[in-house]
Amino acid sequence: MTEPIYMSKSTFAARIGRSPSYITWLKDNDRLVLAPDGKLVDVLATEAKIQETADPSKAAVAARHHQDRLQRGVYNQLDTAIESTPSTPLPSPTAVGALPDFQKARALREHSLAQLSQIELLKVQGSLVEREAVETSAYNSGRMLRDQLLRLCSQVAPELAGMSDPWEIERHLTTALRRTLEDAERLSSADLDHAISPS
Repeated sequence: MTEPIYMSKSTFAARIGRSPSYITWLKDNDRLVLAPDGKLVDVLATEAKIQETADPSKAAVAARHHQDRLQRGVYNQLDTAIESTPSTPLPSPTAVGALPDFQKARALREHSLAQLSQIELLKVQGSLVEREAVETSAYNSGRMLRDQLLRLCSQVAPELAGMSDPWEIERHLTTALRRTLEDAERLSSADLDHAISPS
């Protein structure tokens, strides 16, 4: 196992070619590993953590910024003690453990957000409604229709009792049924509109 290397925060900032404020940002975002004394930076652990938690989609930008820093001669400002320290390569992902696939997770998140946006759009357009509201409305409509049809018997029975012509009875029943079904349709439509309309 490699011995840990400890440096002050400013020395570590110079080592990685960043400003001291970046080291503060790393600490605030729990990406800075400190020595047991809490004052010095554990260089190898911090570099590994930075690599683990890096956003892969920003790799090209990070490489470009790193190249710019090299061209400005940031490393020329390092003192001889740092230059004599052998640079240790960053551990490979397999050495640190299997890293989650950031791109797949991000793609899944974007896909889910797009689906939610589509659902909200369909709701606003009235093409999509709450399932529970429709089921409740359908149940209430069916129950209301059943009750109206059962009530129809007691309403038309006295009128049919005095009729003897089968054609007249059929016409009277058809008219009563049609009126009952039209009333049920009107009430069901109003109930459904009320159930699915946004509150």
